[in-house]
This record gives sequence, structure tokens and C-alpha cells, in this order.
Amino acid sequence: HFIEELIGKMTLEEKAGQLTILADTIRPCNPDINPEVNHRQANEMVEQIRLSRVGSIFNGVGVKEGREAQRIALEETRLGIPLIYGSDVIHGMWTVFPIPLAEASSWEPLLAQRTARATALETTSSGIHWTFAPMVDVARDQRWGRVAEGSGEDVFLGQQFAVARVKGFQGEELTAEDSLLATPKHFAAYGGVSAGMEYNFVELSDAALRDIHLPAFKATLEAGALTLMSAFNDIAGVPATGNRWLMTDILRKEWGFKGFVVSDYTADEELIHHGFAADGRDAARLAFTAGVDMSMQSGLYVEHLPDLVSKGQVGMEEVDEGVRRILRVKKAIGLFENPYKCLDLEREKSLKKLTLEHDDLARDAARRSMVLLKNDGDVLPLKKSGQTIALIGPFAADQENLQGCWTVYGDKARAVPLDVGLKQAMQRPEQDLEVVQGCKIESATESGIEEAVMAARRADVVLLALGEAEDFSGESQSRTQIVVPAAQQRLAEAVAATGKATVVLLRTGRALAVSGAVKNAQGLLVTWFLGTQTGPAVADVVFGDYNPSGRLPCSFPADSGQQPLFYNAPRTGRPQGDGPRTFKATWREVPSKALFPFGFGLSYTSFSFSRPMLSSNTLPWDGTLKASVQVKNTGTRAGEEVVQLYVHDVVASRVRPVRELKGFQKILLQAGESREVLFELKRSDLGFHGSDGRFLVEPGSFQLWISQCSASGEAVTFQLLPVSNGNANGKVKEPFTPEPRV
Repeated sequence: HFIEELIGKMTLEEKAGQLTILADTIRPCNPDINPEVNHRQANEMVEQIRLSRVGSIFNGVGVKEGREAQRIALEETRLGIPLIYGSDVIHGMWTVFPIPLAEASSWEPLLAQRTARATALETTSSGIHWTFAPMVDVARDQRWGRVAEGSGEDVFLGQQFAVARVKGFQGEELTAEDSLLATPKHFAAYGGVSAGMEYNFVELSDAALRDIHLPAFKATLEAGALTLMSAFNDIAGVPATGNRWLMTDILRKEWGFKGFVVSDYTADEELIHHGFAADGRDAARLAFTAGVDMSMQSGLYVEHLPDLVSKGQVGMEEVDEGVRRILRVKKAIGLFENPYKCLDLEREKSLKKLTLEHDDLARDAARRSMVLLKNDGDVLPLKKSGQTIALIGPFAADQENLQGCWTVYGDKARAVPLDVGLKQAMQRPEQDLEVVQGCKIESATESGIEEAVMAARRADVVLLALGEAEDFSGESQSRTQIVVPAAQQRLAEAVAATGKATVVLLRTGRALAVSGAVKNAQGLLVTWFLGTQTGPAVADVVFGDYNPSGRLPCSFPADSGQQPLFYNAPRTGRPQGDGPRTFKATWREVPSKALFPFGFGLSYTSFSFSRPMLSSNTLPWDGTLKASVQVKNTGTRAGEEVVQLYVHDVVASRVRPVRELKGFQKILLQAGESREVLFELKRSDLGFHGSDGRFLVEPGSFQLWISQCSASGEAVTFQLLPVSNGNANGKVKEPFTPEPRV
């Protein structure tokens, strides 16, 4: 009732303002860069607020100026509608946690919920209500730079992490001072860009869209997300930001979404560059009528919507509905009752103490995110004394590449590099640790390799800190060759030639194709970008204070040319298997499999798995099937194992993936301890979408694995029994009729 009254009082121009979000020039992230320009832009933004030409602002920080801007919106505009402050806070505000891809390696959604909650506490204390996260795009091509921001290549794993992050950001109560409004993005199929090239086209079937790219969005909405961000890409020739079938027919009509959609940065204006819109006016019309409620940064809605309505090209009822969705969200987070929410000077003053309290969580998240891929001869863990270590590589003492992409605010001064973390853990670092750069990230240094070789010869063991700079991944950072840079590869080869035991600490924002001395090193530990507590966390793992428990959320290829490579690819008519290569689905140079598969990771202990046991060899149509496995820690120390459940539909009306993850549990076992791990399956776990867009479950034979990764384990078979209602083939579809793609 309150919102309807408010809409009834608004002019068309005021409505267009609510549908607009602009960059926050009142409290810019980097205020010292150009003070004169900042001052002018701040005055211009204040005037936009006074004129009710903007309803939200983003990527600013600070409570004092935030309070003043909110005061202007409340007291110096006709209707006093509060602003909402948004920002790109992806994996930490002031305390930086591991990049989302790294965190997904923990296979612990509750860990992601905890880091998102900590992020929400810091962000809402800094004058921000709303984050443009989590990114929930499924990314199957590691050339794409934004794989770093998501949870990898799998639908099921990605769903679990997406939901956990939404719950962590938003907390228990949306109106609470520490609730940070979440924005799952990018709707939709951005992870499917062709050739992994940023902003590229996406060509896929409706069924693939619904099976792979939409489930995480639907799950986050069911978990309480109230805003979505549109994607830059097109889908089958229709840009997502102008795609009514996606934004209205699926999102609103099928799913019943009541929140609002914000465009990505100028994505509405980019409809012109797509060749989908003639000009800014046409772009505003297409994006808005598609179902994108809020225009980010282009200003097209506030510029063109009044005229579009007056000419009858956009209906006033459509404008009212867009405004209604935005005002409902502002009300849902408590802004009308508490317009100075997240603008508390006392909370801001306590930030330093709060961030220090989050160091332990940052350290724990970082060590849980690392994945041990090789440990030949038990080269790890190292000794804290009595063993000389050469820490070699461009990341040995580097402090500029610890946080990873998309850290708008993160405090780099607090980030702890590798050498410092190791020194803190060692008993006699001045005697036992030598640190040598060896080379720069992409170029040689004078006598760098010679110094590195001499240090390696003096040491008992070498830690090679290699990989990508943080600006190799993230937005606009696609790569054609996902390899260690040539200068670093040369360094690795030279160090390997000394014959000293070597462990590679691989810093990366994606799966890399490792080769030569990196691939052949005795130890290989994927350290991703771990954030504020990088050094101490790596030391915890390297010295054995923490037993690595991470598992890969993405397949590490044998060669860059295998991309896109993912474990759950559809079966072919000529699968390679282990026989001869000729006339099989493979390449001349490498087999059609990953070097290190999805779900893989080692520990400092070992585990054995029994053959899976089923409660029955049939799953009734409306029943459940229990599947269990006995897991034993066969090593000499406690460790965590990720027990993974996969299924395969043997015969179906659409070619099915060779395996699909349907469940996982992370368990801690003491040395010698054994435990039964139990899963339950029901028929909805076995379905897929047909070519008509309907969810389809087909009875028949299924294979099931409970294993340590996507490429291991012994299969058992069960039958899904048909429905007993006279349906001849037993196929049952969801009751709704999907909207056809137009």
C-alpha cells in the first residue's frame, strides 16, 4: 500500500531516476588521484540526487559522505526516497579471502558462507548496502578470465557455493545493519562465451541453457536473492540484456521472481554495438521492455524513458512495475524505516578491530583452498628446521599479486607474502631460508637464473613460486595459452637441472596446462590467489601444520588446445577409452582427458574406498535409493577426504554426460579410522531438460560411482523404475509449459 501510494505521487522523471544507478563520485574509491576532478564530479552527482535523476549509486565507500548524500536524497528531494549504495565486493572488503574459484576448491560451502558473512560485516560497516556478487556462472573454458570469480565447471558444486554465498552476504534478516544484499550474476550463460573470449557470443540449445547455466540462478533466488545482474553476452543471437524470453518469460513467469534486474556496466548501451539497437533511445526501450529494471552507468533510462512513454513505445504500467520492484527491495532491506542503515560512524570506527578479527578466518579459508596435485616421494611436508630451503620465483616475496582479481578495496599493506609467512613459521629462517627472485613475471632479470641455480644447489629443497599475475585473470583477461609464462618456465627448467627436490607453488586464477619442469616437479601445490593471509596459510600447508584437503573445481588440461575441457562432457559415438587413438574422439598430441581431473587432490595421508553399496538395485519412481561407501584412512596421520557421488544415465532421449556430480561430503578421519558415508538419491536427481525446455525424468539404467574424483572409482548399476500410471514409456515432464524462445 505504501509503495503504491509513493508510485502514485511520482513524476515520470522521478520514476526514471529510480530505474538508474550511477558511479558514486561523491566518495570515490581512489580520492587522491585527481582531487579537482573529484570535487567537480561530486558536485555534479549531488545535483543529480537533488533532481531525483538517480536512485542508486555504486563503488563508493565511506560513512560520513554517505550520510550526507543520503540526507540530500531524504531532505532535499520532493519525495525523500532513500538511495541504495552498491559495490563490487566479490571475495572480501578490507580483509581479502581466496578468490571464489579457490574457495570452491575447499568443497566446503559453509566456509564460503562464513567468508561471505565476514565480508558483509566489513562492507556494511563501510557505507554499502548491496554487493554485485556472487558470480554464479558455470565456466567450462579456462581461457576465460572470469573463471576466477566463479566456482568452476560443475553445475551441482556451483549451486552449493552460490547458495552459501547468498546466505552469507544477506544473513538471517535483510533489515539487519549487517545484511548485505546479494546479486547473483551474470544472467545468463556468460560462462559459455565462445572460445573463452571475454564478451563473446554464446551459442547453445535451450536444453543446455537450462541444464548448465540456469540452475545456480534459480537456487539463489530460492535462497532469498532479490536482485540479479544481466550478462554482457548474447544467447543464440539475442543479447541477454535485451532478451525478454530470458528476463521476463523465464525469470518472472516461470520462476516467479519478484525482485529486480540491474544491467551490468553500460550493458544496455552495448546493445548498439551488438547491432541489436539503433541508438541509445532504442537500446533503452529494448533493455527495459525485456525486463532489465535498472540501468547501470549509461544514463539511458533517465534520458530516454520519459519520451518513450510519451510516444507510447513503453507503457506507463511497465515503468511502474520496474519502479515497484526496486522500491520493494529498498523496503525489504529496511531503507524506508532506517534510511541511514549501514551509515553508522561508530561501526565504521570499529573496522580496524573487525578486520583483525577476520585474519584467522582468512588464513583458514586460504589453507582449505589449496590443492596438492603431486607429492612424489613425500617431498612435502618440509621441516621447519634442519632443512635448508631455497624459495625461488617472481612470487617469492611479491606483495602485489596476493589478492587476485576484483579487489576494489582490499588493503594490500595487510597482505602477507610467501617469504614472510615461511619465515614466521621457521625456527632459524636466517640460516635455513634463502629467497631469490630468479625472474620477473613475464621477463628475465640480469643474472636471475644464475642466482636461482646457485641458491638451489645450496639448498636441500626448492620451493618454486610460479604462475600468473593477478591481472592475468578476471574481467577482460582471456588467454589463448593457459600456461606458465615463458620466462618462469625457463627458470623452472634451470632449477630442475640441478637435480634438487622441487615443489612448485602455483599461483593462478584458472586451471593451467603445466608442462616440463613444472609438471615434472616432485611436488605441485595449487595456491591460487589466497588473499590477505597467503603467506601464513601456505606455510601451514608446506610445513604440515595443516594437511591439504582441497580438490579441483575445474579440470587441469594437458594442453591449452584441449579447451573447453570439462569432466561432464556428453558421450560421443566413438569414445576414446584406453585403446588406440585412431578414429576415436581425441587429439593427435594428447588424450581426450585432463592431466589432473575435476575433483582430484592429494593429502599427506591416504584413503581407501570400498565398492559402493546400494540399498536396492532399483529406485522406485516416488522412492529413494541409499548409496554408501566405506572410506578408510590408510595413512599415518589425520586427514580430510572429499567423498564424491557421480551418476550416468546409460540410455536417454538426449545424449547424457559421461558422469554428473550429484553429491559430496567432506569428512575428517584419524589415522586408521574407517567410516561409512551415506547418500540418498531420488528421481529428481536424475532428470534433465528436453529440447522443448521441460524437465524430463526417464526410467532405465543408471551407473553410480562414489569416488575420490571424477575419473576414479568403481561403477555399480541401478534401475529407475517407471511411474505406475499407465504411461507407456514412464517419461514424466514438469507440469508447466515453458515459454518458447523468440
